[in-house]
Amino acid sequence: MAKALLGSSGVQRELRPDTRVLLKPNLVTSNPAATGATTTAELVAGVIEFLKECGVSRITIGEGSWTGCPTEKAFRACGFQSLSRRYGVPLLDFKRDSARRLSAHGLEIRVCEQALDTDFFINLPVLKGHCQTGMTCALKNLKGCIPDEEKRRFHALGLHRPIAVLASLLPTHLTLVDALCGDLTFEEGGTPVRLDRMLLGRDPVLLDSYAAGLMGFRPEQIEHLRLAACLGVGQSDLANLRLTEMGQPQEQQQGQPAEQPQGRPAVGRGPLARLAGHAEARAACSACYGSLLHALQRLSDQGLLAKLPGPVCVGQGFKGTAGEGAGVGACTRGLKRSVPGCPPTAGAILKFLRTLTDA
Repeated sequence: MAKALLGSSGVQRELRPDTRVLLKPNLVTSNPAATGATTTAELVAGVIEFLKECGVSRITIGEGSWTGCPTEKAFRACGFQSLSRRYGVPLLDFKRDSARRLSAHGLEIRVCEQALDTDFFINLPVLKGHCQTGMTCALKNLKGCIPDEEKRRFHALGLHRPIAVLASLLPTHLTLVDALCGDLTFEEGGTPVRLDRMLLGRDPVLLDSYAAGLMGFRPEQIEHLRLAACLGVGQSDLANLRLTEMGQPQEQQQGQPAEQPQGRPAVGRGPLARLAGHAEARAACSACYGSLLHALQRLSDQGLLAKLPGPVCVGQGFKGTAGEGAGVGACTRGLKRSVPGCPPTAGAILKFLRTLTDA
């Protein structure tokens, strides 16, 4: 998927054999990608293979984990040390790097030297929830490029404004979002939801604004997106979005057993089970089912989850089904009420669910 997306972007025309490329994943902690916390190593492998096929050899993976986790531990636990050995790509720990003082928009920020000293910066964030900012994606992932003391200061400053200013000081050339499996609400993982998606874009603000809708947020609800747009980092108005979709959820093979999304927990286990109790899934694709879970979480945040009149239908098992129920996705179009899309975004689903609660 990563190689196909990169190839379709035409970025290969901008790369030369001597181009220095920095890959910045999200390894905030040592929790592996399956927990919904960190960038999938296989995605990064695809990026490296694409670059090498373009003749690029000067590739570095750089990260600075959160203040409570040594970056080396995260590299090892998340599969990046083996990735480094496999492809001969060095790992750079920003915690061990010197920093340069930069100023913009009335704020001074120390940024790691080697994050600035590159020809082509590829940001590889995870789309996931965050306990303070609501969501984290392209813009917030840049926080791994500053020293630990600056990370603590960002929190003291309220996160949103320094995140926006940092994005103006540390421009990225390309962002490839890992939306394969991200956490529902928390940046350190633990409640993973599969969406089986990747997003590629040039404008990190516009990309984050679109990604917000996949989690059930409106862009204006995420303060650092609004601020970054005001500072000229990018655009947040989705009217300016030019979207090209590649691939669709695969249809279930006739006669084959339906595979339930792996992001669905066993009944009675963890916070996702409460949300799953409001869904009736039959052969549901991960992208559609995951979007529904995100929308149900946002509905819960608004105190409306208990007002749903019944379970929400989702999945290929509802094709050709007619009746009084409510469903999400193109497969449920035969029901009396449904939200279109293959898959619909969590934002569209949330709007639909609110009509069901009469809120």
